[in-house]
Amino acid sequence: METTKGIIFNIQHFSIHDGPGIRTTVFLKGCPLRCPWCSNPESQRMQPEPMLDATTKKNITMGEERSVVEIIDEVLKDRDFYEESGGGLTLSGGEIFAQFEFAKAILKAAKEKGIHTAIETTAFVEHEKFVDLIQYVDFIYTDLKHYNSVNHRKITGVKNELIVKNIHYAFTHQKTIVLRIPVIPNFNNSLEDAEQFATLFNELSIDQVQLLPFHQFGENKYKLLGRRYEMEGTKALHPEDLYDYQQVFLNHNINCYF
Repeated sequence: METTKGIIFNIQHFSIHDGPGIRTTVFLKGCPLRCPWCSNPESQRMQPEPMLDATTKKNITMGEERSVVEIIDEVLKDRDFYEESGGGLTLSGGEIFAQFEFAKAILKAAKEKGIHTAIETTAFVEHEKFVDLIQYVDFIYTDLKHYNSVNHRKITGVKNELIVKNIHYAFTHQKTIVLRIPVIPNFNNSLEDAEQFATLFNELSIDQVQLLPFHQFGENKYKLLGRRYEMEGTKALHPEDLYDYQQVFLNHNINCYF
């Protein structure tokens, strides 16, 4: 597996927002979803692609082939920081399951080196692959964008049944998981939406969720990629806009936080 190769678009050292402690985050290219609010649009396509550099105004290539050995060698450079802070490796994207064998090989190699592993995933993948990969994962970030599969597909391009099944599996098998809802205007931000989410979570024995208010942090990247940003002009949300939304979950005995 060490010879396995894949396409990444960034390695971020000293990250403190992608799991416990100080982490090295490896961003894989490719995602089957097309969320219009995506803050990493350069991650969506599997192939390397040109993107205008905001500083130099010259095209740079987003995406390069790297081997598992090269990735692990890079990650090990920060090992001292992991040991001091309880950090480790995080695989993000894109969607890591879009490069299943590559992602699995990286995580397995990291565990063999005694490195704490985390993933950020949409959980949109065949259930068997999800179960197979997360045996090498210590910490999971995932999200559910809509409780209704038709509405989920209308906006993201995929249904939500696999996502719900995989999230449910992670919770029922006591994986360390942070489930999030990106709260998006005119998509899932009504109190009725919150009620439907909370009802579903009660049915699935999910007792905690983090709310991610909509923001436009990725807007400029679309311009640099020569793409249209569909959320242009949509007002950002803030925690104070969502207190009533949060209360719906609390009323269902779900720990809901920002």
